[in-house]
Amino acid sequence: MNIKRNKPNILITGTPGTGKTSLAGVIASNNEMNHIDISSAVKEKELHDGWDSEFQCYILDEDKVCDEFEDVMVKGGNVVDHHGCEWFPERWFDLVIVLRTDIKILNDRLEKRNYNQHKITNNLDCEIMQVILDEARNSYKQEIVVELPSTTLEDNENNQNFISQWIQNWYEKNN
Repeated sequence: MNIKRNKPNILITGTPGTGKTSLAGVIASNNEMNHIDISSAVKEKELHDGWDSEFQCYILDEDKVCDEFEDVMVKGGNVVDHHGCEWFPERWFDLVIVLRTDIKILNDRLEKRNYNQHKITNNLDCEIMQVILDEARNSYKQEIVVELPSTTLEDNENNQNFISQWIQNWYEKNN
């Protein structure tokens, strides 16, 4: 289902530590869009079902999140970041970016966050098995899912340029 809006919605997803929040913030700021950090919103707006002590994070309530952001997403102009992607309504997004990071670099990033070893191992396994990429490919039209490397500063700059160009092309095509 295509929804006509004046600005696109973009999902930036990937394993924790791939740079989603940083990239989403820059893209939103540079393109006069809203940045929606789902993990922060879950905590701040209590869109969860409690705390998972094993993974040391809140248990996201997908229905609460969708209810909270439905009206905002319909309007467009949002850059959403979250490590999961398969549960969002497909109609919300015009572009789905899946960030991928070299395993050694990802491990270092997760250790710097003081993740416990179980959580680090789980996230590294997800990256190795390309779980998020497969979820995106299985949940959204193939033509809107783009896999981008996110290991180096050069990758980050290239990703910013790619997404900004995509946004410009979207405006030309849709307005």
